[in-house]
Amino acid sequence: MTSFDGPAYQQRIDALAAQGSDVHGEAALVRSLSPRTVLDAGCGTGRVAIELARHGIGVVGVDIDASMLGEARRRAPALEWLQGDLCTLALGRTFDVVVLAGNVPLFCEVSARPQLVTACAAHVASGGALVAGLQLDRGYDLEEFDGACRASGLFLAARWATWSGEPFAVGGDYAVSLFGRPGARV
Repeated sequence: MTSFDGPAYQQRIDALAAQGSDVHGEAALVRSLSPRTVLDAGCGTGRVAIELARHGIGVVGVDIDASMLGEARRRAPALEWLQGDLCTLALGRTFDVVVLAGNVPLFCEVSARPQLVTACAAHVASGGALVAGLQLDRGYDLEEFDGACRASGLFLAARWATWSGEPFAVGGDYAVSLFGRPGARV
């Protein structure tokens, strides 16, 4: 497992925001789904979760890295931050949306990726959705990801090339996939 420096990571995000970059694209897409509750799986320093909470959405952030979570807790101490392995996550509750922003599956062992998808999908409520962004040139292809989602009882509802909804084209280097649980509004 890779270890991160949460404060240094957040400084990079803050610098991008100061330069005018939109650092809330993931949160904007999730908000468009009108969730009441969101699980930010692989939340890092809390960028997505904090933005969602700012819009009145109930959010829980989970990450395996203590440094990233420490920064999230420093930035938003009132939110629920949990340290845990997404491959074995079992919170005993479900959410309207589970979001995996920032290539989350790419940060776990290749052999554990199906377990990560299964564990995260188990937290999607009936009628809810899982949305994930993946860099496609880093050894995890869409067929494998899609198969793990289907095996977890989810169906592909939409796919884009960016979090802002640019059309996806086969052969692109990034995909944002929206999977629904049967009965979903997506």
